[in-house]
Amino acid sequence: MKLPNLKPPFYVIINSIMVEISLLFREDSMKKIMVFAPHPDDDILGCGGSISQHAGQGHEIITVYMTSGEAGSHTCPSHELGARRENEARQASSLLGIKETIFLRNPDGFLEYNQDNMIRIISLLREKRPDLIYLPHQLDGNEDHRVTSKLVLDASRRSSGPWFQQCGTLPWEVKTILAYEVWTPLQDFSYIEDISSCMEQKLTALRLHSSQLQDIQYDEAIRGLNRYRGIMSGKGQYCECFQVLKMDRQ
Repeated sequence: MKLPNLKPPFYVIINSIMVEISLLFREDSMKKIMVFAPHPDDDILGCGGSISQHAGQGHEIITVYMTSGEAGSHTCPSHELGARRENEARQASSLLGIKETIFLRNPDGFLEYNQDNMIRIISLLREKRPDLIYLPHQLDGNEDHRVTSKLVLDASRRSSGPWFQQCGTLPWEVKTILAYEVWTPLQDFSYIEDISSCMEQKLTALRLHSSQLQDIQYDEAIRGLNRYRGIMSGKGQYCECFQVLKMDRQ
């Protein structure tokens, strides 16, 4: 398996990564998790199985939706669709055991890397103080996904320093960052999570996003991708793959 081209403080010893990240799911290791999703349903597509497993271990999970996905229909008006998709996200999040959902309501399809979004994300990181964050990978084919990835990565670096006091005076360093796949499958990944035991729950949660299944069978697509990952890795019947962008090795 080819390793990602990471630089310090990132790590590239894949056997150590596999062993140490598995500790994130231990029942006696309570964690606070933040998932950043460009649109409602991206969280489930990219890491819904892992979310379910975190919830099963008693970890606190918060999902941040960068947009409300109001451009995701050819027939439903955007002002109606945004509200509908937020409601779908709340239902799906409740099913998976997510404690809190936060909607930043940036315009769908026009998410910007700007000061306002940077301040909002730094503020959230310092307020919620997550141990682990999930985000889209940096080469995803969707522009909103790429902007989300860059925003959150840069915010996580800035959150750990003494700057940006308007975002909260207490710095916070996120220890572990994992990038998930949605539109563009990962070419380089360094962690595989077996989600076989909760694949059906992941699909049930995804199907609660009924507005998105009218034109594209996302449930069948993600079942196929997770099955492919499971077969090719030999790690389980269904698997989710991630890039390890940062990990605390202490």
